Amino acid sequence: MLSKILKTAAGIAVGLLVVMQFFRPERANPPSDPAASFDAVAKPSQEIASTLKRACYDCHSNQTNWPWYSNVAPMSWLVVSDVKEGRAKLNFSEWTRPGREGELPSLGEVCESVRDGKMPLRSYLLLHPDARLTAQEIAALCSATGAEGAEE
Repeated sequence: MLSKILKTAAGIAVGLLVVMQFFRPERANPPSDPAASFDAVAKPSQEIASTLKRACYDCHSNQTNWPWYSNVAPMSWLVVSDVKEGRAKLNFSEWTRPGREGELPSLGEVCESVRDGKMPLRSYLLLHPDARLTAQEIAALCSATGAEGAEE
């Protein structure tokens, strides 16, 4: 009896996973004006630009590298949602556009977020350990903003 219930439950679960694959969110990298990008406006050092691209751009730019699992529901829903939310809050491809709070982006806020360990998200780091920032990278980023060593 228990075996039959488990087989039925497993069959239903597999069926639901298959059906979920037909409801895919759009994974898009919208076009943006290169002149409005962080690189063009802030003209960061190569070190800062490289660090930000490696650790931040997948969620906070229009240059997202969509991983294979972003094609598989339900992970696709989570990934697309995280990218949309990240772009709305801060978008390095649209550095001159105000974020969700209506303020222009600030490298000082980026420094604060990484220094406090809020970014990159721990859930992101589980699958992208190369996005982890070293103490030296955080110091360089914060130094570029004049916020090095500043405590809130």
